[in-house]
Amino acid sequence: MSQFAVEVLDAAKREREVQLTTYGRKTGKPHRVTIWIVTDGSRLYIRSGQGMRRHWPQNLLARGEGVIHLGKTAVKVKPRLVTDPDEARAVSAVYRRKYGPFVRASKPNQPLTLGEQTTFELLPADEGDTAGG
Repeated sequence: MSQFAVEVLDAAKREREVQLTTYGRKTGKPHRVTIWIVTDGSRLYIRSGQGMRRHWPQNLLARGEGVIHLGKTAVKVKPRLVTDPDEARAVSAVYRRKYGPFVRASKPNQPLTLGEQTTFELLPADEGDTAGG
């Protein structure tokens, strides 16, 4: 399995906000949004605090591709929706460390938060991690 370059992981750790380009489910047109990103040191995660109400997670899931913009670097990604509740809660802990205590996390006996329900691990789309732009 291919992994992201160290520079990409470092940028994800450093940047508070990044740009994500997804492609419309019906139109295929690119749409760019500003989101938060975290890394556990080897993997990248993003999530939608509003769940699937937002278009970008729907587009990402439907199209299976996107581009994350970390500073001047653009990285083609494919999403893996996190479906394991324990993994989703663990990602919440990473978000809390980076963004603060207002990041909501569910307890093991509770339903997942909207953000936990729409947590994506980003995977490199291909061997060439970078995209134009």
